[in-house]
Amino acid sequence: MTAMTLPASTDLERDDTNFTDVLRSEWIKFRSVGSTRWTLLTAWAGTIAVGLIVCAAIAGHWNHMSATDRATFDPTFRSLTGLSLGQLALGTLGVLVIASEYTTGMIRSTLAAVPGRRRVLAAKSLVLAAPTFVIATLASLVAFLGGQALLASTGAGASMWANGELRAVIGGGVYLTLMAVFGLALGAIFRRTAGGIAAFVGLVLVLPVVVAPLPNPWGRDISQYLPSDAGQAFLQIHTSAGSLPPWAGLAVLAAWVAAALGLAAWLITRRDV
Repeated sequence: MTAMTLPASTDLERDDTNFTDVLRSEWIKFRSVGSTRWTLLTAWAGTIAVGLIVCAAIAGHWNHMSATDRATFDPTFRSLTGLSLGQLALGTLGVLVIASEYTTGMIRSTLAAVPGRRRVLAAKSLVLAAPTFVIATLASLVAFLGGQALLASTGAGASMWANGELRAVIGGGVYLTLMAVFGLALGAIFRRTAGGIAAFVGLVLVLPVVVAPLPNPWGRDISQYLPSDAGQAFLQIHTSAGSLPPWAGLAVLAAWVAAALGLAAWLITRRDV
């Protein structure tokens, strides 16, 4: 027997597949995999737990903090510290959504049923982004409310309706959603789970550590344009030195995701499966 090989698509061939049907098919695959539920649960619980632990530790140490540390303290950003764990879980999920199909060979059936390969990538992105945003935003909200309750005894807690807090809380959901889609794009580019996860961890977690020791202004100027640093700037109420303004940070992160998706869309139409 010879292995079936699908020719690389230019997305110019006729594709009468209804996009709603493609979305429905991808949603069934997404929710039927047990690891999806566990990964989403890990991201939700980890985001909340880490944020509460950090806020509890700060509340217990508040009386020993210097006046400078108290003056520059950002209670909202500290309560959202757990997003760093959530991004790792959701980025991994994004890679798995598409790379696992290449590993098992299921991608052949998917692309045979939907000749327009970019439609498959778009459907996977939407199916991943919608539940991720809901769960990530809820986790961000619970972490914020719980964190501020723990910080209330110090007088440093923040109100949801103060300047910028609501933007930061909703921004937590936006940030994790973009990171999940970024992981999906990397999974489509590398077509292997290990390669996609390694690229995600390298760009999001390792590269900032490598860049940080560079002498300023190089280290500062490069760091603020990396995906994680730029995205986290959107969560800050008080912009720190070396960070972009909140909306500029979001724009930079969105540009990273758009560039990765654009490369994935270009490659998926020019490769054999």
